[in-house]
Amino acid sequence: MAEIKVPELAESIFEGTISSWLKKPGDKIEKGEYILELETDKVNVEITAEHEGILTEIHKNEGDTVQVGEVIGIIDESGEAPVQNEAATEEAAPVAEQKNVQQEKEEVDVAVKDRPIASPAARKLAREKGINLSAVPTQDPLGRVRKQDIESYQEPKQVVKQEAPQKPVAAQQVEDTKSVERIRMTRRRQTIAKRLVEVQQTAAMLTTFNEIDMTAVMNLRKRRKDQFFEQHDVRLGFMSFFTKAVVAALKKFPLLNAEIQGDEIVLKKFYDIGVAVSTDDGLVVPVVRDADRLTFAQIEREIMNLAGKARDNKLTLKELQGGTFTITNGGVFGSLLSTPILNGPQVGILGMHKIQLRPVAIDAERMENRPMMYIALSYDHRIIDGKEAVSFLATIKDLLEDPEQLLLEG
Repeated sequence: MAEIKVPELAESIFEGTISSWLKKPGDKIEKGEYILELETDKVNVEITAEHEGILTEIHKNEGDTVQVGEVIGIIDESGEAPVQNEAATEEAAPVAEQKNVQQEKEEVDVAVKDRPIASPAARKLAREKGINLSAVPTQDPLGRVRKQDIESYQEPKQVVKQEAPQKPVAAQQVEDTKSVERIRMTRRRQTIAKRLVEVQQTAAMLTTFNEIDMTAVMNLRKRRKDQFFEQHDVRLGFMSFFTKAVVAALKKFPLLNAEIQGDEIVLKKFYDIGVAVSTDDGLVVPVVRDADRLTFAQIEREIMNLAGKARDNKLTLKELQGGTFTITNGGVFGSLLSTPILNGPQVGILGMHKIQLRPVAIDAERMENRPMMYIALSYDHRIIDGKEAVSFLATIKDLLEDPEQLLLEG
């Protein structure tokens, strides 16, 4: 017999939640085959079998929280499910059936006292809908709650009790008819919420703003986009320009590429740029490694690959760890201006926004409509002064308004 254990996940991750079993008891398991999916704080990890055989036992169900190293199942390496001879099987069947019925009845009795018996699928659906399993009626003779019981269950409408001062009876009657839906936060969403609050509580966060005339970048893209695509098989977007500009500005203002460890400042001599990507499960920040050494095409291709993995939930922990600075683009959703929150332990994050035509003074006598973008830099004021932050943002503005400079910056 071989134990299925939760493997080592990452240096800072010690537990996860079983999101789904890909195999069931009795299934044949090949070594290296995916057998379950584990949801961690950062990514979903598919766990592979380290042994070959028959999956005989599952100790943890979908939705259960498990620790690294914990035994969650058993594989019979003999490769065969235990089989008795036919005569013994026929003789033992009635007795076994009677024992199973008695055992199930005992489980039901315990469930009445503690918690109801339910299939993993029913428990998962109940968690998602915020339904109390004890309140769900079931037609199962042993009292087990099934998935279809959850689907057909209509939760009683919530009654909201009003405190003094008392409202008119008519108003209370209207509020009493309102219903609410409770949805359990995913592990990832809980982690995002916790870390965002921690950053705001531990860092002296401040945001400064500037705006960029995107005319030069847009004209350059327009002239070169077809040739760029034919040559590199990837589209020339804005992110490669911003990534190159950020790297150049970080080289000029190295404190923005640092982090605080105790009473020390750790200056990083490499440029691993995180790019925020929105997914159905929340925001993730995969990292473009050594961005200073990459060409425009390589940056665009890497961002495209990482974004695709993020949306397909295929990112590895390595692809999410170790960034030195982050870029987030709320403009893709129409945001005109925002104050991005630091991605700790980083001390700087650049926010891009929607490009919008606005009247701009060309000189004392002329006005023109130009494609303008507001940019925001949130920074940790503990080690970065306002002068550095404003100068950093001004450098990015200058580089993007004259993008040929980026070629000289390498």
